[in-house]
Amino acid sequence: MPLRRAAHVMLEPRERIEFDLGDLVAGGDGLGSQLEWIAILPHAAREIPVTADDAVALGAISPSRWTPRDALESAHSPHVIEALLGHGLLVEKGSHADRRDGVVREAGWRTASAGLHYGSRWHGVDTAEVQRNFNELHGGDLMRQLGPAPPHVRERADVRDRIALSRAPSSPLEALLDARVTCRNFDAAPLREADFAAVLQRAFSARAVDDYAPGLKLLKKGVPSAGGLHPIEAYLLVQRVEGVAPGLYHYHPVDHALEPMRALGADEARALATSFVGAQPYFIDAPALVMPTARFGRNFWKYRNHPKAYRALVLDVGHLSQTIYLAATELGLAAFITAAINEIDIEEAFGLDPLEEGPLAVCGFGLRAARRTAFEFDPLHAVWPAAG
Repeated sequence: MPLRRAAHVMLEPRERIEFDLGDLVAGGDGLGSQLEWIAILPHAAREIPVTADDAVALGAISPSRWTPRDALESAHSPHVIEALLGHGLLVEKGSHADRRDGVVREAGWRTASAGLHYGSRWHGVDTAEVQRNFNELHGGDLMRQLGPAPPHVRERADVRDRIALSRAPSSPLEALLDARVTCRNFDAAPLREADFAAVLQRAFSARAVDDYAPGLKLLKKGVPSAGGLHPIEAYLLVQRVEGVAPGLYHYHPVDHALEPMRALGADEARALATSFVGAQPYFIDAPALVMPTARFGRNFWKYRNHPKAYRALVLDVGHLSQTIYLAATELGLAAFITAAINEIDIEEAFGLDPLEEGPLAVCGFGLRAARRTAFEFDPLHAVWPAAG
């Protein structure tokens, strides 16, 4: 039975602090510490406590060469090998674990990037409950809990040495940027189909398809993307759009069309919206939610095991979200983006294999409510008039 180490494994030496009554009785501070090794197996979506012997074995077993099990047990003991197999840190040739590990290998992930992505995914997190717990524990006093905030700007020269730059004249773009305000108060009215389609077109549609090389097509969009690959897909949860039934959809960027995936009732759509945005109450009622997801293999095909490849995916989503903001603002609509999302819930709803494709954020847009009930950061008073 040949075995090898999983493709991407990270080990973290961690100190765990626990209350120690014996230490307190003996006159200590009552805090005990325990050092342990944590194995991070990215695609397993969990942290795995391992022993020091386990850690030594992981560092000695090849992730590329298959080794007979009896040879590994002679070198590291059957107990260690059995434990590592049980955790999925070792895989048996031809097994389900081997096939899943193969998906990650073939995608071209870099280990540190895979650890970051898979280790930061949420499932079933309720951010509103987290906020309530914080308020109960600390009275909502962020400054008291975290201490003074870092300065709002970094200054690297004396004010007398600064070189003042000319200010750009007013323009439609300048006005659009001033009016761009994250929305936390959405109107219950449905979104016009023309406005819904316009935002998707300007943010996600392909303006041209280029046959760059045999077997390689590149898309020209309104935003940049590393290598012109545009690996970010748009999945949608439609709640209230005229002419579009509530449901889950995928956007086709070349045909500028929706691909229906699952019809939803209004209550079910709202429940999914709640889970997608981690129960953040001010985003739940947006008429249209967009889940930008990364097709990892599309980017990593060119930037295989590249230290900047994952960063490029995050940049792509940032470019797209700002375009959603500006396209919505131009139409008199409002938009938001949040990274506090339940990625695993989104993957399950759309039937995504997280080893191949996963969400990096949730965006949304629609009509802004006439009355503000939740705080919106609008220091220019572009949306809400100054008080008093």
